[in-house]
This record gives sequence, structure tokens and C-alpha cells, in this order.
Amino acid sequence: MAELDVIKVDATGLDCPMPLLKAKRALNSMRIGQKLCVLATDQSSVRDFRVFAEQSGHLLLDSHEAEGVYRYLIEKR
Repeated sequence: MAELDVIKVDATGLDCPMPLLKAKRALNSMRIGQKLCVLATDQSSVRDFRVFAEQSGHLLLDSHEAEGVYRYLIEKR
């Protein structure tokens, strides 16, 4: 999938539960198979996104942190 096909959500500076709520809103408007990249600075988002992926059935393809910014790559299912 090309980089242009990845939907991006910048939730940096937002506290829980806003990064996850912004991701859910974006996923609701996406097609199955599309990818969503979420940037967040809230430490608790690590657990939130892992649990959300498990419960929603979406695939958490990548999750990592660099310089205080957490990046999540989710594929809509």
C-alpha cells in the first residue's frame, strides 16, 4: 500500500482518551484494508491501542516510541 493510502491522525499533546477517540473516528470513515497512522504523546496510549486492537478486531501492525512520540499503524478490518 502506498504511503498516500495511509490516513494520518496527529494526536500529539492530547491526553487519554482523545488519541484513541480520534483514531476510532478516523477508522469509522475508512475502507477495510486501509491503514491508519496515529501519533500520540500520551504514555497510556500504548496500552489503550493494544487493547483496542484486540477488542475491535483491527490489526495493530506497528507500535513504537521515539523521542516521546508513540506511533501506531493500524489496518482496518
